[in-house]
Amino acid sequence: MNVSRYISNKIDGADSGSFTSSVTKIAIISIALGVAVMIVSFAILEGFRNEIQSKIFSFGAHLTISKYDNNNSLEVEPINGAELTKELKRFPQISGAQPFARKTAIIKTRDEVLGVVLKGINESMGPSPMRANLVAGKFLTFPDSAASEQVMVSRKVADKLRLKVGDDALFYFIQNPPRVRKFVIAGIYQTGLDEFDEVYVMGDIRQVQELSGWNDSLVGGYEVVLRDFRQLEPVAETMLNTLRYDLKLDKITDQYAQLFDWLQLLNRNVIIFLLLIIFVATFNMVATIFIMILERTNMIGILKAIGATDNQIRRMFFFRGLDLTIKGMLWGNLVGLGFCTIQYFFHPIPLDPENYYMDRVPIFWDPSVILLINLAVFLTSQLAVLVPTYLIARIKPVVAIKFD
Repeated sequence: MNVSRYISNKIDGADSGSFTSSVTKIAIISIALGVAVMIVSFAILEGFRNEIQSKIFSFGAHLTISKYDNNNSLEVEPINGAELTKELKRFPQISGAQPFARKTAIIKTRDEVLGVVLKGINESMGPSPMRANLVAGKFLTFPDSAASEQVMVSRKVADKLRLKVGDDALFYFIQNPPRVRKFVIAGIYQTGLDEFDEVYVMGDIRQVQELSGWNDSLVGGYEVVLRDFRQLEPVAETMLNTLRYDLKLDKITDQYAQLFDWLQLLNRNVIIFLLLIIFVATFNMVATIFIMILERTNMIGILKAIGATDNQIRRMFFFRGLDLTIKGMLWGNLVGLGFCTIQYFFHPIPLDPENYYMDRVPIFWDPSVILLINLAVFLTSQLAVLVPTYLIARIKPVVAIKFD
């Protein structure tokens, strides 16, 4: 029989109704709240990160390759798509690449006028990630015989111009000579990011090629998706040193630096917050064991008098702290994972898309992070338990037995 464990269990029952019982409940609650808050915080943080990154990547991919020029116009010089495709095949880190072309335009309806950028795309390399942002109508169709006359506008553009699915809209292209195209609104998308929603209209790349006088092999550039976004920096550096000198390579983190900086700042603030939570939970555990030792000073003296060693008594309080930690962690996981489950499936907490880029609090499940949180709380709590138990060696049996 493990004597230390046996006495620890007996203390658990004997403490009922005492001041120590109240303190242990506070310790369990503090650990439970710490674990729950950390699980929820990381789930929401990763949810924000993945949601915003997926919206950005659906529009711009990880890397953008275009012709190098000295102006900042959205309309770029054409490049040979077939030649660039051959060059991209040399990089195993690339999972896919889609051609694009852009053309500035003015949309005119009966009552409104609005400047936009027509972004031409196709699905020759697979389904476009923009399909995930569709909120009304249908995605563009790309017929084999001719360029599609369908376009997709954002919810903001549709509201400003009072357009709905199935409506016709006149697009005026300022060039020499000026041209006009009538397009049909096939669908309405919404990313929640003003950088996209207020500017871009999606259409068939062949329309942009015809308006610009390009042949089928010329495109405005390629949007490149990597197999692992975390390898963005080294892959971008390698590609920059390998591609032709007249090609420009833009990283998504530079194109939308303000969004990625915001995510980084959010991540830093959450880490500081979580460290404070761990500190509070650890401090509560130390205080709880201190109180237990003070209330059990008389018992410690008796145990020492009958031959118990300091390590045996220390293990007794260690097992007591272990029980409190496990109980707190179980309740914390139950509350934290329960909240995440409810929010993930039922979305009871909404958000303002104007400020947060999404209409509800996002949840991202990462079992490795949940495991690390529990491991960190368990280790810090057990280290906190060991600190006050070293006072046991300073307790003298004669003095402790008289202690009241």
